[in-house]
Amino acid sequence: MLLGNVTRDPELKNTTNGQSVCTFGLATNRVWRDQSGERQSLPEYHNLVTWGGLAEFSAQNVKKGKPLYIEGYLKTRSWDSPEGTKIFRTEIVVENLILLSPKAEASADGEGETLAETDGEIPPLEE
Repeated sequence: MLLGNVTRDPELKNTTNGQSVCTFGLATNRVWRDQSGERQSLPEYHNLVTWGGLAEFSAQNVKKGKPLYIEGYLKTRSWDSPEGTKIFRTEIVVENLILLSPKAEASADGEGETLAETDGEIPPLEE
């Protein structure tokens, strides 16, 4: 399970047998306090792969810069470079994803109002 921001727009391709495959990137951020109490942050970048219907959905709905929650598993593949060296790449094969909204867009009425802008009061839901 990862929660992060998309680093590049999805790229949709088809395998030789017609299966859809989509690749894109995700950045996560580890945050902690060091011994002196200073806040530290360390970004990590991940390569993601979706297949089939999820690949089609990803290509249409996932956008660079948007927050995303994903569930999946690690898969390492290897191939030989033109120079003859072995190249390894570890990717996350996504099994489930949830599109998230930035804080400013996550209001009940869709107007982009944040809790701070409402003086701490939650606006009523419109029917």
